[in-house]
Amino acid sequence: MILVSGPAASGKSRWAEHLVQRSGRAVVVMATGPDRPDDVSWQQRLERHRQRRPPSWRTMEVGGALSPALQALKAEEVALVDSLGTWVAAHLDTATAEWERELANLLAALRASRAAVVLVSEETGWGVVPMTEAGGRFRDRLGDLQQRLTPLCATSWLVLQGRAVNLSQLGVLVPQEPASHRPDLGR
Repeated sequence: MILVSGPAASGKSRWAEHLVQRSGRAVVVMATGPDRPDDVSWQQRLERHRQRRPPSWRTMEVGGALSPALQALKAEEVALVDSLGTWVAAHLDTATAEWERELANLLAALRASRAAVVLVSEETGWGVVPMTEAGGRFRDRLGDLQQRLTPLCATSWLVLQGRAVNLSQLGVLVPQEPASHRPDLGR
């Protein structure tokens, strides 16, 4: 598994497409976004993505049903999940307990997948605090999902300004220990 994240319009989808193309496997694009036929700018964005991709790539419009789609993959395939942000948004109105079940199902499907998987995710919360409860829930859920995925991934990439940075080579995982077990840094 590979995680590719970055802000909007950073080049993260193009980098993920590059990674799956060089895999030599049959590519399955798993689109998690809504259809939104009346949103012209959304349709233009989707069309730009479609035009970049080779016609041999198979596309599945999975929306919020990502977990069962991952379970159907074959070992010789590579999935390009674009994107985790729209998947989280599809479940934004779910109660916490239901969200935790969805999250557990996704993590289990990814662990059990026979196929290689490249996950595209948006970066949120880089400074501005969301003005709405739903915005804060989105930021927190997506950030938590990324932190849960990173240990499962062979590589994590951050794409900024059209440049891909291999976080797996540059950084270390932040420990998940409770605050009471953290060392006192003299504060």
